[in-house]
Amino acid sequence: MLASTSPVSWRPLFGMRVLIFKEVRGFLGTLIGQVVVVVFLLLTGLFLWVFPNNILDTGYADLAPLFFIAPWVFLFLVPAVTMRSFSEEKRTGTIELLLTKPLTEMQLVLAKYIAAVILIVFALLPTLVYWYSLYDLAVPYGNVDTGGIIGSYIGLLFLASCFAAIGVFASSITENQVVAFMIAVFLCFFLYLGFDLIASFDAFGALEGPIKSIGIQDHYASLSRGVLDLRDVLYFLGTIAVFLLLTRTALQSRRW
Repeated sequence: MLASTSPVSWRPLFGMRVLIFKEVRGFLGTLIGQVVVVVFLLLTGLFLWVFPNNILDTGYADLAPLFFIAPWVFLFLVPAVTMRSFSEEKRTGTIELLLTKPLTEMQLVLAKYIAAVILIVFALLPTLVYWYSLYDLAVPYGNVDTGGIIGSYIGLLFLASCFAAIGVFASSITENQVVAFMIAVFLCFFLYLGFDLIASFDAFGALEGPIKSIGIQDHYASLSRGVLDLRDVLYFLGTIAVFLLLTRTALQSRRW
């Protein structure tokens, strides 16, 4: 009995793995995929080492400029990664084929989302060269806050993963990739900075703190200090879960 049910139980996981591999390979094999990675590395590299007030000018072995500029770059690049997730499937009509596979809507959403996060990790990995450069240039040798940098990377990965969930959702509600990109950029910007702008109005007074805590920036700034607070982690996981569930609902609505 176990032998007969085992292949069936593994089939969805195999299907997800195939879809994830297909998404990653398809994106990296396109010009836009390569451009996204190159643009991210180019912009962060210019701000760190070339533009005024760079690391060499200030003389501090600190990667804070990377973690300041990276969210703004991701604000546009992550939607560029996710905009084709479901929009392209809808435009070409292959979404119907996907929905007939032995995968639930949630498994399809997770596969698309995981592929997007893997692509983001691919873009982040080369930036470890910046950390190694600081480690090598620091006086005395190795005098960098490695623990703080690790915490900042974790915060940046959470932020980018949150943007990816928003981007996948935006892609699920339209057939147009450009529209999906614009919706994702707007939602990412609003969740990242919008609540901070709202809290800055004097009319809210004592509510400034609670309003700010709804936005991404407050929790990202906390993690960027190298402090792994469970509340910040739960916030990001909860936000990601909400947008993935919204994406599943958008897919299920096609069957209603």
